[in-house]
Amino acid sequence: MASQTKPVLHGYFRSSCSWRVRIAFALKGIEYDQVPVNLIKDGGQQLTEQYKKLNPMLQVPAVEIDGITLSQSLAVIQYIDETRPGPRLLPADPQKRAQVRMISDVIASGIQPLQNLYVLQKIGAEKAQWAQHFIDRGFQALEPILKLTAGKYCVGDEISMADICLVPQVYNAERFKVDVGQYPTIKRLNQTLLEIEAFIVTNPSGQPDTPVDLRA
Repeated sequence: MASQTKPVLHGYFRSSCSWRVRIAFALKGIEYDQVPVNLIKDGGQQLTEQYKKLNPMLQVPAVEIDGITLSQSLAVIQYIDETRPGPRLLPADPQKRAQVRMISDVIASGIQPLQNLYVLQKIGAEKAQWAQHFIDRGFQALEPILKLTAGKYCVGDEISMADICLVPQVYNAERFKVDVGQYPTIKRLNQTLLEIEAFIVTNPSGQPDTPVDLRA
């Protein structure tokens, strides 16, 4: 089913949703092209009529793959997991798979949307406090869940979609000065994952559209 044409990721270096897709591609060993969509420049390149045709929600990412265009990072990750060889991103065991989806949804639905760029632009001067509040609120829920599900990684000892969601969210938490040390399980898992090649090469500090002053 996999096409010979390389997928195209339309994303932004610091977008956590774009980073999730980059990690998934890297874990699967999938080559892809990147088309930067600068969320700040020109008032936001994601707001153009041209980009709206790719993603009507005017968000990143948008992924062109196998003759279709997909938005929503979790849908993209699950699609490539179902159509490409390589390590599983969702466990075979139904209970573990449900746990992976639960953790992923806590992050992708319960935390990230409340501190994304569009929301923070609407909040205005209080945006840092707002982001901190909702990340802390989410992490207070996530920490006890992960205490029950984690082995070496978020669910057991295999990397999954949950880990793909966790690392970009911790990156956001640190950007907004959240004390991640309050959440020892989250901190441990993040530190372990950041040593893995797929998470290193996809880091926002080293993408084609990363500004020079933010490069590692």
